[in-house]
Amino acid sequence: MRGLPLGDIRVVELGQLLAGPFCGQLLGDFGAEVIKVEDPGKGDPMRQWGREKPHGKSLWWPVVARNKKSVTCDLRTGAGQDLVRRLVERADVLLENFRPGTLERWGMSPERLHEINPRLVITRVTGFGQTGPYAPRAGYGSIGEAMGGIRYVTGDPGLPPSRAGVSLGDSLAATYACIGTLVALHERENSGQGQVVDSAIYESVLAMMESLVPEWQQAGYQRERTGPVLPNVAPSNVYPTKDGDSILIAANQDSVFSRLAAAMGRPELAADERYATHGARGANMSELDDLIGRWTARLPAQELLDLLHAGGVPAGRIYRAADMFDDPHFAAREAIVRVQHPDFGELAMQNVAPKLSASPGAVRAAGPALGAHNQEIYHELLGLTPEELDRLTADGII
Repeated sequence: MRGLPLGDIRVVELGQLLAGPFCGQLLGDFGAEVIKVEDPGKGDPMRQWGREKPHGKSLWWPVVARNKKSVTCDLRTGAGQDLVRRLVERADVLLENFRPGTLERWGMSPERLHEINPRLVITRVTGFGQTGPYAPRAGYGSIGEAMGGIRYVTGDPGLPPSRAGVSLGDSLAATYACIGTLVALHERENSGQGQVVDSAIYESVLAMMESLVPEWQQAGYQRERTGPVLPNVAPSNVYPTKDGDSILIAANQDSVFSRLAAAMGRPELAADERYATHGARGANMSELDDLIGRWTARLPAQELLDLLHAGGVPAGRIYRAADMFDDPHFAAREAIVRVQHPDFGELAMQNVAPKLSASPGAVRAAGPALGAHNQEIYHELLGLTPEELDRLTADGII
């Protein structure tokens, strides 16, 4: 087993909330040293987020800040900016998600940072990107979801556009920022030079929108909200069971539909001209869903699932958190990991994804206390003396 794959990469994270810090989480999961720079006394607002707060502590923070080191620094002061520039000298990546122009006002434009460290990758996550007429606007994930197209097509067709129950736009922008960072680090091995990674929330959402753009451009077709199904993709829906559960069945490929028809005891359906092809099943979606629903409603959920799995038909329950804890597959693959936390004791959270066979990532620690690594980073890495640290503390810089 080799070591952590990003163990030789140092990241300085200046962002807050989710769109930038989730990128830092992903890099840290695979071993990067992520030095999170936070406002003295307050820290990242994510430390306060979340509905449930046992011991008065956020349950969101231990996840998004896992595997990171926390230092405090007032970036609005010249002394604080000098500290960051010294960190940049020793870093591979600078990650931020402030509004465009903020770094520039602080004397840390990409041009200036590359004078300090030409190999630095500067990853910038914003609502609308670093260029264009909307670049100066404030941009949250929800706005990016709306403009990127996913909000309009999400939800029940008889209701206003809905949202996913998670911060999808922020997480997508951070994921694309992570991909861009890794690509830029790889390219640096050839060129020897760093570059700017510009990840916009709305573009990251747009990138996930499948054929929505050419459907409109070529055919004038506007996708609408369709609830639990995709237009003309059938059968792929949620179906009732005898014991009141709901099972999702996805059998929209020809060969898979044949297996579903056999499991139903209706193999002739696969040859029926109404259902024999992808296009025919899409055109007769409602009729087909009714037919399948009448069959599933006669069977208890577990019996139905056993039958479908034995027949090679993709199917499953719609899980909540409690279901994940009880599932043997989650346990076998360690999809949920437990780490020690000073307040919560053994704290469960989602494990690192994806899994690497020879150098997998790992959750090594939950999100740290504010400024927990000031001594390590400022004294041991930057070489500041105890007297300098005391003066910076007294001045409110760290």
